[in-house]
Amino acid sequence: MSFSSLGLSESLLRAVAEQGYETPSPIQLQAIPAVLDGRDLMAAAQTGTGKTAAYGIPVLEKILKAEPSKEIQTVVLSPTRELAIQVSEEIRRLAKYMHGVKVLPIYGGQEIGRQIRSLKDGVQVIIGTPGRVMDHMRRKTVKMDQIHTVVLDEADEMLNMGFYKDVKYIIDL
Repeated sequence: MSFSSLGLSESLLRAVAEQGYETPSPIQLQAIPAVLDGRDLMAAAQTGTGKTAAYGIPVLEKILKAEPSKEIQTVVLSPTRELAIQVSEEIRRLAKYMHGVKVLPIYGGQEIGRQIRSLKDGVQVIIGTPGRVMDHMRRKTVKMDQIHTVVLDEADEMLNMGFYKDVKYIIDL
């Protein structure tokens, strides 16, 4: 099976190939069609199996097929700023050939004014820590009304770190 057999757009296939992915890993084969179909998904796989691409590719494909919008369509919650940065870099590489699709990491320790300016310019995917996402929600700089996908990356770690109430608050809005 190949990535092209998954029905992905040419711009995504080009970025996937550029990343060195030749054939989908087992987690990608299971997750990509499920996410594209809009199904809820809980997945676990070893480090290095392409989990970020397993949700990043279909999330970007859904954005590509939707009406063009500068609104946030996907929120990825991450337990740490380091992971938020890493995930945003990978999703940016996958979105490289998608004109107008912007990815923004939002996390504490970075000046919030800079994040607010980027959000005002239009961002389709945010990857953030729960505390900073909630901060933006309270400031109304992150609006949840156009969101079609929420990803809890390393959900077990977020729960272990005590983020249950924060994650529930974000998802409930």
